[in-house]
Amino acid sequence: MLQNEPQALSTLLEGNVDTNLSNLGQNGGVYIPPNEIPLQEETNLVNLRRTIYLTIMSASVDYKEAGDKLLQIMLEPGQEMELCVMLLKCCSQERSYLRYYGLLGQRLCMINRIHQENFEKCFVEQYSMIHQLETNELHNVAKFFAHLLGTDALPWHCLANIRLTEEDTTASSRIFIKILFQELAEHLGIRLLNERLEDPATQDFYDSILPRDTPKNTRFAINFFTSIGLGGITGNLCEYLKHISRIIMQQQKAASGSDSESELDSSETEPVSESSSSESESDHDERREKKRRRN
Repeated sequence: MLQNEPQALSTLLEGNVDTNLSNLGQNGGVYIPPNEIPLQEETNLVNLRRTIYLTIMSASVDYKEAGDKLLQIMLEPGQEMELCVMLLKCCSQERSYLRYYGLLGQRLCMINRIHQENFEKCFVEQYSMIHQLETNELHNVAKFFAHLLGTDALPWHCLANIRLTEEDTTASSRIFIKILFQELAEHLGIRLLNERLEDPATQDFYDSILPRDTPKNTRFAINFFTSIGLGGITGNLCEYLKHISRIIMQQQKAASGSDSESELDSSETEPVSESSSSESESDHDERREKKRRRN
């Protein structure tokens, strides 16, 4: 579990009260600056987070017992998000990923749909600010969400929030996507992962990860997955790129053929004018010669 727990507890409970993740779900999802939150309400919130933290970090319980204890905590409407946020924060602070967090998150999702929806919100929000995470935190968060996706605790349509192009990704987001899909491949296997991504019923969810909008973006996605050892999931994408490349080449040849015909037509008309000019000059010379003989 967490190293130096007293310091970690202080950081988790009080250090990031005004972050986006910390305020998800409060007051109907509307962010309220810390200075506008009544003191008593803020104190209650810190106490709630402390209770959640201590329950999660109880070394004497397994994930099943920890999940049952978390569900017994009295929460006001809108405070369910605090469970998800605190679990994700505890996971991110570990020196290396612990499967305990993934199992605990999975259990919460399976027991209550509202936790599944909240973890989906966390996924979207966390990815949008992934560049703010340290490398270790990034690895842990990616593996946590990979566990939820791999066990179907989290719906796969949340992957639609990831757009894999050169312009839409940063170094941090590429690392996140790399770890996420490598973990999914390890958990499901390449064959099953490929079947998931090629399922016609859910194809729209993955159009932004396996883009087909432009050859450039398609090629970037293929090169990305190939470079991380997952070229096996790009089979259909490669076939699509070959197909669209052939179409583009045919269009270019057709355009080039039209230009060649235009040049040929113009070149055929040029000798006619030259011939006419030559004939005119010849007639003129002949008339001059006859006139000279008469004289």
